[in-house]
Amino acid sequence: MSPDPAADAQRALGAWIRDPANAPAPDGIEARRLKVYRELFFNNIEGMLAGSFPVIRAILEGGRWPTLVRDFYRDHPARTPLFTELAREFVRYLEARAATGADGDLPWLATLAHYEWIELALQISELRADSLPHDPDGDLLTGRPLVSPLAWPLEYPWPVHRIGPDFLPGARPDSPTWLLLQRDAAGDVRFQQLSAVTFRLLQRLEQHPELDGRAQLAALATEAAAPALDEFIEQGAAMLQQLRRDGTFCGTRVD
Repeated sequence: MSPDPAADAQRALGAWIRDPANAPAPDGIEARRLKVYRELFFNNIEGMLAGSFPVIRAILEGGRWPTLVRDFYRDHPARTPLFTELAREFVRYLEARAATGADGDLPWLATLAHYEWIELALQISELRADSLPHDPDGDLLTGRPLVSPLAWPLEYPWPVHRIGPDFLPGARPDSPTWLLLQRDAAGDVRFQQLSAVTFRLLQRLEQHPELDGRAQLAALATEAAAPALDEFIEQGAAMLQQLRRDGTFCGTRVD
């Protein structure tokens, strides 16, 4: 006999709720109450996921959405008790399915899930725009531009910002989609599409924080094979100023 019958009963109930087709029902609980437990569990999980992934839910109309949710809570070994992490666990589950080439999954499903989740991630993030030492009025060419911790450049292989019930791409585009996710002082989160050059600049600022703005632009001009360096840097300087006005930059780094 188990030293903890109550724990055994809880594990049996949990296993049955997750997979009633293959796990035996726990002893001592009538079928009507078991059905209530199962429906409450599913409705809670489904409701939270539907709120986090409204586009995916709309695309998977009919029985495909509830089937996906049931597969998730049956098969995914989540290791966190936090409800705020449920959406992230769902993304991890879809990414694992994509890696195994699950039959019937839309090729961009996991990517779209990440796009829908990342907005929530920034919304609840405890990062602050003033969390890093910086000079808000620093010269962006002679100083080292600092990307705000509340501005996240994103690269996706699919045009996730356009995918919905009326647009279901079948072939991966030749070029990625570059987006910038930002949270403003009021706590509002917004996306904007970036050009390849702007995305690469933001990427370089994270990869090479030791370089000043002029050196970053010069290196970017080399990468882009720009024909006129001075003109490129002049245009790049205007782009740096615009990014600061938009809140993408905090200012310049301070040691």
